[in-house]
Amino acid sequence: MSKVAVMLANGFEEIEALTVVDVLRRANITCEMVGLEDKVTGSHGIQVSADSVFAGDLSDYDLVVLPGGMPGSANLRDNEVLIDELQGLNQAGKKLAAICAAPIVLNRAGLLSGKKFTCYDGVQEQIADGSYIKETVVVDGNIITSRGPATALAFSYHLVEILGGDAESLRKGMLYQDIFGK
Repeated sequence: MSKVAVMLANGFEEIEALTVVDVLRRANITCEMVGLEDKVTGSHGIQVSADSVFAGDLSDYDLVVLPGGMPGSANLRDNEVLIDELQGLNQAGKKLAAICAAPIVLNRAGLLSGKKFTCYDGVQEQIADGSYIKETVVVDGNIITSRGPATALAFSYHLVEILGGDAESLRKGMLYQDIFGK
């Protein structure tokens, strides 16, 4: 069974992080919130208790998700240990996902070179490498990116599909198709 880490740093975008956790857990995919600290406060003041504290090793995970939000994305980007770990995970072929402003973390790690990606409008100006595409979700090899808060459900269902789960049943059960038609 797949195992996912959703990385939390102070200032994370709550809807992007918690939607991913909620949807993956509904899909019976092991999903853990890994904080840079044990208690992490989102960009809108919601405090979350992490399941574990990042100690430099994410090798047990098949997918690492980086939620956006500011200054959460910058806090992830500026964590040298996390950057090193993401580089190692990429070399090992692990899946890496980022939404909203979080592709700046992948950029800092040098992982967007030659890759297509998407992000929150305007954030692409902070990203030196890669090819920006304005789409809801972009998958290029092991890198998965999405645009922002409103795309969090679509992003989450995409992650379920990539991990071999039944996203179609989730979409139906959560009434996603009734609203968005997909």
